[in-house]
Amino acid sequence: LLEELDSNLMISYESWLKGTGICPNTSSYYMRNLRAIYNRAVEQGLVAQQNPFKHVYTGIDKTKKRAVSLDVIREIRDLNLAKKSQTFARDIFLFSFYTRGMSFVDMAFLKKKDLQNGILTYRRNKTGQQLFIKWEKPMQEIVDKYDTNATPYLLPVIRDMHADARRQYKNAAHLVNDKLKKLGEQLG
Repeated sequence: LLEELDSNLMISYESWLKGTGICPNTSSYYMRNLRAIYNRAVEQGLVAQQNPFKHVYTGIDKTKKRAVSLDVIREIRDLNLAKKSQTFARDIFLFSFYTRGMSFVDMAFLKKKDLQNGILTYRRNKTGQQLFIKWEKPMQEIVDKYDTNATPYLLPVIRDMHADARRQYKNAAHLVNDKLKKLGEQLG
């Protein structure tokens, strides 16, 4: 119950989260969301303010960059892959690289209309921030490899307009992550 949320419970919850192996930023994200819900309940008079989040971490640490060298990017680009699923995963990885690290969810839901006059415009799913990217030849080469005529989407992630788009995105994300992990292992 909301009345049971106190500092000791939040400290215990934070300890439990750490024990699951998640990073501090993830734990903090959970705490901030829970705090926002708690504060709304306080505002609505559903519970008295007890400041249960006073002794838990709710900040944001700078995350360590996990970038690979340009030589590794070229090695991935130049790999001769036999399976279509591996080629697709590599192409998605490269498209993300060419688009300044665009997230998979943002790539999956890019529409053809988002590309106009040599500029790709999209809104980040995570933050709502609008971004503009100059369209380059390598991006077009990837798009040209795949038939998306039956969809409004730029990339072939969501293919069936009668099926659940979110499920298609999640299935594709799982496939791509699995194939990229294997490519990474293959390259050492």
